[in-house]
Amino acid sequence: MLHPIFSTVLGHPELIATHVANYGALVREEAAEASRVLVARLVAGMLAAVSAMLALGLIGVAVMLGVLDGRFHWVLVVVPGVAILIALIATFVAARPTEFHGFSDLRAQLDADVRALHLAGDHDGA
Repeated sequence: MLHPIFSTVLGHPELIATHVANYGALVREEAAEASRVLVARLVAGMLAAVSAMLALGLIGVAVMLGVLDGRFHWVLVVVPGVAILIALIATFVAARPTEFHGFSDLRAQLDADVRALHLAGDHDGA
């Protein structure tokens, strides 16, 4: 006697095609989520690096202007401070741990399908 999956494939091929298409949609959805997380961390890392380099340049300019003028101005501290703050926030965003469970829905669906196939095979043999 044939396994129930073979009779389903032979009798209703549109069900299998729909099931495979749903797997494809699930893979696309999981991949899109993974890429969103990766892109967000990449952008935050690049922003942190650029802000840190900008802060170093602004600190150098502030020191030179402060020495040249001989007086203290708050703007010479605030402007590099804003760049440092942006770099720190972007570093925190890029380095924080994320709760990403890659392709867990796909694994759960595959496990459910395997269990269903085993149950169908056990039911057919009984």
